[in-house]
Amino acid sequence: MKDPVLSHVRGTPNLLLGNYDLTALGYTVDEYFVAGTAVSYRPVGELGVDGHWDVVPAERADYLTRAVTVVPADGARFNGTVVVEWLNVSGGLDAPAVWLMAHRELLRAGYAYVGVSAQRVGIEGGAALVGDLSLKTLDPQRYAPLTHPGDAFAFDLFSQLGAVVRHRGDELLGDLRPERILAVGESQSAMFLTTYLNAVAPLAEIYDGYLVHSRFGPAAPLDGRSILDPDTVASLPCPRFRDDLRTPVLAVITETDLVGGVLPGYCTAGQPDEKFLRVWEIPGAAHADNYTIQGAFLDSGRAPIEDLAQAFRPTDTLMGRRLDRFLNFAPQHHYVLHAAIARLDDWVRTGRPAPAAARIALTDDESPTIATDSHGIARDGVRTPWVDTPLAATSGLNTESDRMSKLFGSGELFDTAHLHRRYPGGRTEYLTEFTTALDRTIAAGFLTSADRQEILELTAITAEWRFDPGAFHQSGSVR
Repeated sequence: MKDPVLSHVRGTPNLLLGNYDLTALGYTVDEYFVAGTAVSYRPVGELGVDGHWDVVPAERADYLTRAVTVVPADGARFNGTVVVEWLNVSGGLDAPAVWLMAHRELLRAGYAYVGVSAQRVGIEGGAALVGDLSLKTLDPQRYAPLTHPGDAFAFDLFSQLGAVVRHRGDELLGDLRPERILAVGESQSAMFLTTYLNAVAPLAEIYDGYLVHSRFGPAAPLDGRSILDPDTVASLPCPRFRDDLRTPVLAVITETDLVGGVLPGYCTAGQPDEKFLRVWEIPGAAHADNYTIQGAFLDSGRAPIEDLAQAFRPTDTLMGRRLDRFLNFAPQHHYVLHAAIARLDDWVRTGRPAPAAARIALTDDESPTIATDSHGIARDGVRTPWVDTPLAATSGLNTESDRMSKLFGSGELFDTAHLHRRYPGGRTEYLTEFTTALDRTIAAGFLTSADRQEILELTAITAEWRFDPGAFHQSGSVR
């Protein structure tokens, strides 16, 4: 097959990178149309739960997709690593889910970023949790030339874009010369990366490492069917990652992902760490949270800390709908993801594995759920100060009926009496304990030292709200 052909597209790409100016942060944003021919894959034998999936190329089809690049304007800032994201289409649009959660680490550490429109829904529309927000619907004039033959061809398309980054980086990244390429994807994209790792990566050998973020149990089908279709989900295997991985894989799992509800949970596919596998399960974290819908869009690294604190204020409103409880409002999810990016990159650079973590404790039931302590907080897992020195019980679970709302978990503030029992020394005692727990988590490698000062400033504001109810209500009602 011929190599993909790239065409630079002038103007602003349609991609939710944030409500701030990346140029002012020293980065440039560009969009490229990519034309090529991709293959689908046909399994040879059973797709078993061990993840050892043998496939062979099947059909061929032409495609014209797009890629968006975010690169340091000053090449001296480039750290040598390109993060290539399989854009997420669960909401009916091409969404840079990992970028939104981890962009602060990417920007400050000098990564280059490439977002790939790998799936048909993001371009043409199709099954989604929200509606049709595809590129052709949002900007039909700009994206009219694009064409996607279906998700059976998405795996090879993603390989080809990775090969372009590796071998023809000057066509996408200007003067930058990549030394490492990391593949990342969240939620539905993580399920596709699971299939990619088990079936396609041994053939393609393109990427140096993988961040599989918020995977549920099933792996995406090879034949292009939608994972949002209940009949398709019922037919999908829930495989482990194959145990002969050749490159580092770091899987980051929240409570929502672990026990499922929207889809079968990751606990159905859980496995011990291997030579090239680490799994971090984050207690108190949900698949999505306040940062997903508020904080990520203003968090440039220069936003006032008071504005960031307001983004984490408890709310029970999601996309205009009132929920039974607060959304998950704990900050740890995106901060842990910062560390995951840093640890994965270091693993690929140096061969030093990312730290291992205990798994979240589950109940010993036929349908296991999260085992909690006396505060209602998940036991074990990647411990952070928000669960070891809590002001609230946050969870990846809730009682909502629709699939989108289920992803946002829940949170419950401790009442004043509970706070005084837990911290008889009040705000001062809480901040001392929090700082100790924070430094312990940084030393363990699950948070970054670069985030320490911001976390402490954010926590000081939160503590004032919680230990001084007058200040809490004066700064804005949560209901």
